[in-house]
Amino acid sequence: MHICKFFYIFAAIFRVMATKVLIIDGDISLSTVLSDYLTSRGYKAQAVGNGKACLDALSAAHWDIVLLELQGIEINGFELIKQIRHRLPNIPLIVLTARNDRESQMRAFQLGCDDYQTKPFSMDILICRMEAILRRIRAFEESKQRVFDLNGHTFDATHQTFDGAHMSSRESDLLLMLCRQEGEVVDKHKILSALWKEDNAFTARSLGVFINHLRAYLTPVGYSIIAVRFKGYKLVNNEPLKV
Repeated sequence: MHICKFFYIFAAIFRVMATKVLIIDGDISLSTVLSDYLTSRGYKAQAVGNGKACLDALSAAHWDIVLLELQGIEINGFELIKQIRHRLPNIPLIVLTARNDRESQMRAFQLGCDDYQTKPFSMDILICRMEAILRRIRAFEESKQRVFDLNGHTFDATHQTFDGAHMSSRESDLLLMLCRQEGEVVDKHKILSALWKEDNAFTARSLGVFINHLRAYLTPVGYSIIAVRFKGYKLVNNEPLKV
Protein backbone atom coordinates (compact mmCIF):
# COMPACT_ATOMS: atom_id res chain seq x y z
CA MET A 1 0.00 0.00 0.00
CA HIS A 2 2.72 2.47 0.96
CA ILE A 3 4.75 1.57 -2.14
CA CYS A 4 1.74 2.21 -4.41
CA LYS A 5 1.04 5.53 -2.69
CA PHE A 6 4.66 6.57 -3.12
CA PHE A 7 4.56 5.60 -6.81
CA TYR A 8 1.51 7.75 -7.55
CA ILE A 9 2.92 10.72 -5.66
CA PHE A 10 6.22 10.39 -7.52
CA ALA A 11 4.44 10.10 -10.88
CA ALA A 12 2.43 13.26 -10.20
CA ILE A 13 5.56 15.19 -9.23
CA PHE A 14 7.40 13.93 -12.31
CA ARG A 15 4.58 15.07 -14.62
CA VAL A 16 4.73 18.57 -13.11
CA MET A 17 8.52 18.72 -13.44
CA ALA A 18 8.22 17.79 -17.11
CA THR A 19 5.72 20.62 -17.77
CA LYS A 20 7.24 23.59 -19.63
CA VAL A 21 5.37 26.89 -19.36
CA LEU A 22 5.94 29.92 -21.61
CA ILE A 23 4.75 33.25 -20.15
CA ILE A 24 4.23 36.28 -22.42
CA ASP A 25 3.72 39.55 -20.55
CA GLY A 26 5.09 43.04 -21.18
CA ASP A 27 5.20 43.69 -17.43
CA ILE A 28 8.49 41.94 -16.69
CA SER A 29 8.16 42.34 -12.92
CA LEU A 30 4.82 40.50 -12.83
CA SER A 31 5.85 37.81 -15.30
CA THR A 32 9.05 37.22 -13.33
CA VAL A 33 7.05 36.76 -10.11
CA LEU A 34 4.78 34.24 -11.88
CA SER A 35 7.75 32.45 -13.45
CA ASP A 36 9.52 32.20 -10.10
CA TYR A 37 6.37 30.90 -8.41
CA LEU A 38 5.79 28.21 -11.05
CA THR A 39 9.45 27.21 -10.86
CA SER A 40 9.16 26.89 -7.07
CA ARG A 41 6.25 24.48 -7.66
CA GLY A 42 8.34 22.27 -9.95
CA TYR A 43 7.41 23.64 -13.38
CA LYS A 44 9.94 24.74 -15.98
CA ALA A 45 8.83 28.30 -16.66
CA GLN A 46 10.25 31.04 -18.88
CA ALA A 47 8.98 34.61 -19.23
CA VAL A 48 9.32 36.75 -22.36
CA GLY A 49 8.32 40.38 -22.69
CA ASN A 50 7.08 40.74 -26.26
CA GLY A 51 5.41 38.94 -29.13
CA LYS A 52 8.54 38.50 -31.24
CA ALA A 53 10.38 36.86 -28.34
CA CYS A 54 7.33 34.63 -27.85
CA LEU A 55 7.35 33.44 -31.48
CA ASP A 56 11.12 32.92 -31.34
CA ALA A 57 10.75 30.83 -28.16
CA LEU A 58 7.95 28.76 -29.70
CA SER A 59 10.19 27.99 -32.69
CA ALA A 60 13.25 27.18 -30.59
CA ALA A 61 11.77 24.74 -28.07
CA HIS A 62 8.79 22.57 -27.15
CA TRP A 63 6.30 24.01 -24.65
CA ASP A 64 3.43 22.30 -22.88
CA ILE A 65 1.32 25.39 -22.19
CA VAL A 66 1.34 29.14 -22.92
CA LEU A 67 0.18 31.95 -20.59
CA LEU A 68 -0.51 35.17 -22.50
CA GLU A 69 -1.23 38.74 -21.39
CA LEU A 70 -3.26 40.56 -24.05
CA GLN A 71 -1.82 43.99 -23.25
CA GLY A 72 1.64 45.52 -22.85
CA ILE A 73 3.29 43.75 -25.78
CA GLU A 74 4.16 45.33 -29.12
CA ILE A 75 2.00 42.83 -31.06
CA ASN A 76 -1.76 43.04 -30.53
CA GLY A 77 -2.67 40.26 -28.08
CA PHE A 78 -5.49 38.92 -30.26
CA GLU A 79 -3.20 38.87 -33.29
CA LEU A 80 -0.64 36.95 -31.25
CA ILE A 81 -3.26 34.33 -30.35
CA LYS A 82 -3.90 33.88 -34.08
CA GLN A 83 -0.20 33.52 -34.82
CA ILE A 84 0.31 31.02 -32.01
CA ARG A 85 -2.69 28.99 -33.17
CA HIS A 86 -1.39 29.04 -36.77
CA ARG A 87 1.99 27.67 -35.69
CA LEU A 88 0.82 25.31 -32.94
CA PRO A 89 -2.89 24.49 -33.33
CA ASN A 90 -3.06 22.20 -30.30
CA ILE A 91 -0.89 23.89 -27.67
CA PRO A 92 -2.89 24.86 -24.54
CA LEU A 93 -3.20 28.64 -24.22
CA ILE A 94 -4.51 30.56 -21.22
CA VAL A 95 -5.09 34.31 -21.40
CA LEU A 96 -4.11 36.24 -18.25
CA THR A 97 -5.28 39.83 -18.44
CA ALA A 98 -6.89 42.78 -16.67
CA ARG A 99 -9.39 43.07 -19.56
CA ASN A 100 -12.61 41.64 -18.12
CA ASP A 101 -15.12 42.92 -20.69
CA ARG A 102 -17.38 40.42 -22.41
CA GLU A 103 -16.21 41.32 -25.93
CA SER A 104 -12.52 40.64 -25.16
CA GLN A 105 -13.35 37.30 -23.56
CA MET A 106 -15.52 36.19 -26.46
CA ARG A 107 -12.94 37.22 -29.05
CA ALA A 108 -10.13 35.42 -27.22
CA PHE A 109 -12.15 32.19 -27.07
CA GLN A 110 -13.20 32.53 -30.72
CA LEU A 111 -9.54 32.88 -31.73
CA GLY A 112 -8.64 29.70 -29.86
CA CYS A 113 -7.66 30.30 -26.23
CA ASP A 114 -8.48 27.44 -23.84
CA ASP A 115 -9.13 29.55 -20.75
CA TYR A 116 -9.41 33.23 -19.79
CA GLN A 117 -8.26 34.37 -16.36
CA THR A 118 -8.72 38.00 -15.29
CA LYS A 119 -6.27 39.80 -13.01
CA PRO A 120 -5.84 39.78 -10.10
CA PHE A 121 -5.93 36.00 -9.78
CA SER A 122 -4.84 33.29 -7.36
CA MET A 123 -1.68 31.55 -8.55
CA ASP A 124 -2.85 28.31 -6.94
CA ILE A 125 -6.14 28.49 -8.85
CA LEU A 126 -4.19 29.22 -12.04
CA ILE A 127 -2.18 26.03 -11.49
CA CYS A 128 -5.45 24.10 -10.99
CA ARG A 129 -6.75 25.48 -14.30
CA MET A 130 -3.48 24.59 -16.05
CA GLU A 131 -3.51 21.04 -14.71
CA ALA A 132 -7.17 20.53 -15.64
CA ILE A 133 -6.38 21.39 -19.27
CA LEU A 134 -3.21 19.28 -19.30
CA ARG A 135 -5.07 16.27 -17.80
CA ARG A 136 -7.59 16.34 -20.65
CA ILE A 137 -4.77 16.50 -23.20
CA ARG A 138 -2.89 13.62 -21.56
CA ALA A 139 -6.04 11.49 -21.47
CA PHE A 140 -6.66 12.20 -25.16
CA GLU A 141 -3.06 11.33 -26.08
CA GLU A 142 -3.22 8.06 -24.13
CA SER A 143 -6.44 7.07 -25.93
CA LYS A 144 -4.91 7.42 -29.39
CA GLN A 145 -3.96 4.54 -31.67
CA ARG A 146 -1.14 2.36 -30.32
CA VAL A 147 -0.99 -0.47 -32.90
CA PHE A 148 0.21 0.25 -36.46
CA ASP A 149 0.46 -1.76 -39.68
CA LEU A 150 3.69 -0.82 -41.44
CA ASN A 151 3.50 -2.51 -44.86
CA GLY A 152 2.21 -5.71 -43.31
CA HIS A 153 4.48 -5.55 -40.26
CA THR A 154 2.96 -4.81 -36.85
CA PHE A 155 4.25 -2.26 -34.39
CA ASP A 156 2.52 -2.58 -31.01
CA ALA A 157 3.38 0.33 -28.70
CA THR A 158 1.43 -1.11 -25.77
CA HIS A 159 3.50 -4.31 -25.70
CA GLN A 160 6.61 -2.58 -27.14
CA THR A 161 7.05 -5.07 -29.98
CA PHE A 162 7.80 -4.95 -33.70
CA ASP A 163 6.58 -8.11 -35.45
CA GLY A 164 6.65 -9.78 -32.03
CA ALA A 165 10.27 -8.81 -31.31
CA HIS A 166 10.74 -6.81 -28.10
CA MET A 167 11.83 -3.15 -28.36
CA SER A 168 13.27 -0.94 -25.66
CA SER A 169 10.89 1.55 -24.03
CA ARG A 170 12.73 4.47 -25.62
CA GLU A 171 12.60 2.87 -29.10
CA SER A 172 8.89 2.16 -28.74
CA ASP A 173 7.99 5.62 -27.44
CA LEU A 174 9.99 7.31 -30.20
CA LEU A 175 8.46 5.19 -32.97
CA LEU A 176 5.00 5.85 -31.54
CA MET A 177 5.52 9.61 -31.87
CA LEU A 178 6.68 9.19 -35.48
CA CYS A 179 3.86 6.80 -36.42
CA ARG A 180 1.18 9.10 -35.04
CA GLN A 181 2.42 11.84 -37.38
CA GLU A 182 3.49 9.68 -40.33
CA GLY A 183 4.48 11.85 -43.29
CA GLU A 184 4.83 14.96 -41.10
CA VAL A 185 7.89 16.46 -39.43
CA VAL A 186 7.95 15.76 -35.69
CA ASP A 187 9.76 18.61 -33.95
CA LYS A 188 13.00 17.41 -32.36
CA HIS A 189 12.52 19.73 -29.37
CA LYS A 190 9.12 18.13 -28.74
CA ILE A 191 10.68 14.66 -28.91
CA LEU A 192 13.49 15.55 -26.51
CA SER A 193 11.20 17.27 -24.02
CA ALA A 194 8.65 14.45 -24.11
CA LEU A 195 11.01 11.46 -23.95
CA TRP A 196 14.32 12.69 -22.50
CA LYS A 197 12.89 15.54 -20.39
CA GLU A 198 15.98 17.56 -21.35
CA ASP A 199 16.82 19.42 -24.57
CA ASN A 200 20.58 19.81 -24.99
CA ALA A 201 23.48 18.63 -27.15
CA PHE A 202 23.91 15.38 -25.21
CA THR A 203 20.26 14.31 -25.49
CA ALA A 204 20.21 15.38 -29.16
CA ARG A 205 23.07 12.95 -29.84
CA SER A 206 21.23 10.24 -27.92
CA LEU A 207 18.15 10.89 -30.06
CA GLY A 208 20.27 10.39 -33.18
CA VAL A 209 21.44 7.03 -31.86
CA PHE A 210 17.86 5.84 -31.29
CA ILE A 211 16.78 7.09 -34.71
CA ASN A 212 19.43 4.77 -36.17
CA HIS A 213 18.10 1.92 -34.02
CA LEU A 214 14.65 2.45 -35.51
CA ARG A 215 16.01 2.59 -39.05
CA ALA A 216 17.30 -0.96 -38.53
CA TYR A 217 13.67 -2.05 -37.93
CA LEU A 218 12.09 0.08 -40.62
CA THR A 219 14.40 0.02 -43.65
CA PRO A 220 13.78 -3.71 -44.39
CA VAL A 221 10.00 -3.13 -44.40
CA GLY A 222 10.03 -0.14 -46.76
CA TYR A 223 10.01 2.79 -44.36
CA SER A 224 12.50 5.64 -43.89
CA ILE A 225 13.10 8.17 -41.15
CA ILE A 226 14.16 11.42 -42.80
CA ALA A 227 16.10 14.02 -40.83
CA VAL A 228 14.83 17.53 -41.64
CA ARG A 229 17.65 19.97 -40.89
CA PHE A 230 17.03 22.26 -37.89
CA LYS A 231 13.47 20.89 -37.49
CA GLY A 232 13.12 17.21 -36.66
CA TYR A 233 12.34 13.81 -38.14
CA LYS A 234 9.72 12.43 -40.51
CA LEU A 235 8.53 8.83 -40.96
CA VAL A 236 7.96 8.06 -44.66
CA ASN A 237 6.52 4.99 -46.40
CA ASN A 238 8.67 4.21 -49.45
CA GLU A 239 6.34 1.50 -50.78
CA PRO A 240 4.19 2.52 -53.79
CA LEU A 241 0.46 2.69 -53.23
CA LYS A 242 -1.36 -0.46 -54.34
CA VAL A 243 -4.39 0.09 -56.55
